[in-house]
Amino acid sequence: MSLPAWHVFADANALVAELSAALCAEAASAIAARGVFHLVLAGGTTPLALYRALASQQAGDARWHVWYGDERCLPVDHPERNSWVIEAAWLATSTIPPENRRPIPAELGSHVAADSYGAWLAGVADFDLVLLGMGEDGHTASLFPCHDWNGADVLAIHDAPKPPPERVSLSAARLSRSQQVWFVITGAGKREALSCWKSGKSLPVSAIHGKQQTAAWIDQAAWSTDT
Repeated sequence: MSLPAWHVFADANALVAELSAALCAEAASAIAARGVFHLVLAGGTTPLALYRALASQQAGDARWHVWYGDERCLPVDHPERNSWVIEAAWLATSTIPPENRRPIPAELGSHVAADSYGAWLAGVADFDLVLLGMGEDGHTASLFPCHDWNGADVLAIHDAPKPPPERVSLSAARLSRSQQVWFVITGAGKREALSCWKSGKSLPVSAIHGKQQTAAWIDQAAWSTDT
């Protein structure tokens, strides 16, 4: 099992500063090569800080296409929806056109939403960059330990161990159809899962790999002192 490149920073602020610059550089590179940048967004606290940094930099334009790695089956305007939070933090004030911002329609229920999002993605080749977080149990997106991580490109989740139980998630295989996969991990609560990942344990995070690069952006609090 190949492990990601580990990028460790003194704190979350330093991590976000470097990450936002690197993401914008990846966007510029993809646009120079192909005229378009396909980005998959993650939910969570640390990515939220990144999105606020991108908003302050006025990142994004009509050449950016934004997708989501997962979503909770909640009403569109629910404050725990990834799409609601990210729109408020960044996308609503960006110049990325609304038609290029593609939230998962999870309010329709997991099965209908998964089928709909899978149809949207059918015409999309590899992503340029996938952003992912990691939970304290090693889950990522809405792919949890002891659950199926693959199958269709988009999975209907109805028994997630964290509320709400009904979710929609891109599969590990579809997330791996990306040039770059970057995990964003902060906080001491992630140390145990990170240690398991480094030791080679099979976890959802270990099942996802970028075609060119897989990297984990980590703050010192999450990076165990014994490594």
